[in-house]
Amino acid sequence: MTKLSDDVISQLIALENPAKINIFKRFFKTGPGQYGENDEFFGLTVPQIHQIEAKYWKQADLDDVATLLNHPTHECRTVAVMFLVRMFQKSPPLLQKQISSFYLAHTARINNWDLVDISAPKIIGAYLLDKPRSILFKLAKSTLIWDRRISIISTFTFIRQNDFNATMNISELLLADKHDLIHKAVGWMLREVGKRNQKVLTDFLDLHAARMPRTALRYAIEKLPETSRRHYLALKYNQ
Repeated sequence: MTKLSDDVISQLIALENPAKINIFKRFFKTGPGQYGENDEFFGLTVPQIHQIEAKYWKQADLDDVATLLNHPTHECRTVAVMFLVRMFQKSPPLLQKQISSFYLAHTARINNWDLVDISAPKIIGAYLLDKPRSILFKLAKSTLIWDRRISIISTFTFIRQNDFNATMNISELLLADKHDLIHKAVGWMLREVGKRNQKVLTDFLDLHAARMPRTALRYAIEKLPETSRRHYLALKYNQ
């Protein structure tokens, strides 16, 4: 274990809050067969984790990140992805390529929805802004749920630039996905598209709403006028 990683873990342990550990275990679905099965926690809040990340990120390297990603405790992996985001944002293009490649090589350890959501748009989405997006379509077809969530959540960066093509195409690919976390992610990204261009969203819904998982549909239509929401919810679900 590297010295910096050792220091980070010691700092996290020092802030351990046993009263919150079981709450986090339930919230992040750590029971048998659930998506966060066997995940461990120190019971720290996000602001507490941010304080530690801010203290150490300038000294961290990818070896430190790898060590933290391989730790069984959720907060260690949270610090790791926070390090990666900071490192990416502060790096020149060649190092950004290395960081994005490292990220994609370690997606099995970016293994909960919050870890994906705080990192994928800021690393993978940001890196691909001016590049081909074929890797996202490959991730969308992965058997690993975290790859699939990364594929759609990364497009949030494009959405903010009013670039919706990848989001719409990947959403269509993921409509048959069986996992609730993917339904929520797809619906969320579609809602974000609709907030910027309602017609793009409604054109998609006119084609696909009847076969969308209900969770994805409810997320997607949340900001639409009430009459539109009622219309799409009234469609018979054809799975």
